[in-house]
Amino acid sequence: MAFLKSLCVFFFLLAISFTFTQAARFDITNNCPYTVWPAALPTGGGQQLTQGQTWSLDVPAGTTSGRIWGRTGCNFDGSGRGSCSTGDCGGVLQCQLSGAPPTTLAEFSLNQSNNLDFYDLSVIDGFNVPMQLSPTSGGCTTLTCPADKCADAYLFPSDNTKTHSCPSGTNYRVVFCP
Repeated sequence: MAFLKSLCVFFFLLAISFTFTQAARFDITNNCPYTVWPAALPTGGGQQLTQGQTWSLDVPAGTTSGRIWGRTGCNFDGSGRGSCSTGDCGGVLQCQLSGAPPTTLAEFSLNQSNNLDFYDLSVIDGFNVPMQLSPTSGGCTTLTCPADKCADAYLFPSDNTKTHSCPSGTNYRVVFCP
């Protein structure tokens, strides 16, 4: 009987830990009539997306200062070495560094204070690709940056009114050329 009680307590605590440490899925879609090479940090990575393709990225709960951006005009060899006209991250396909300006950024921190995710768009480093960042849960704000000087994005570092929140465990869509 004690074993059964201990097992129930274990599964209860396990269920609670999943409630407070939910990862998020980012579905990144290219709707542009040209190839975009999205990149993401801190998860690392990058991939080629032709028009209509989607890359799904699972980001761990507790991730802070995450960012996703599109690179354009890229050319990589079979080993993943090359360069991009915009958003280049040290000449590699699988980014470990932030992209060189100009870059339109989707920024996020997951499972932060009060069990909330925080997210925004930024063109502080310049604009290179139209972008939309949308939570998949109802009631959270969709952000769109269709062209340079977009109203939903940070334009200056001191502009602290552009960050939005959504309950932790929310999944997100990033669309290039929405």
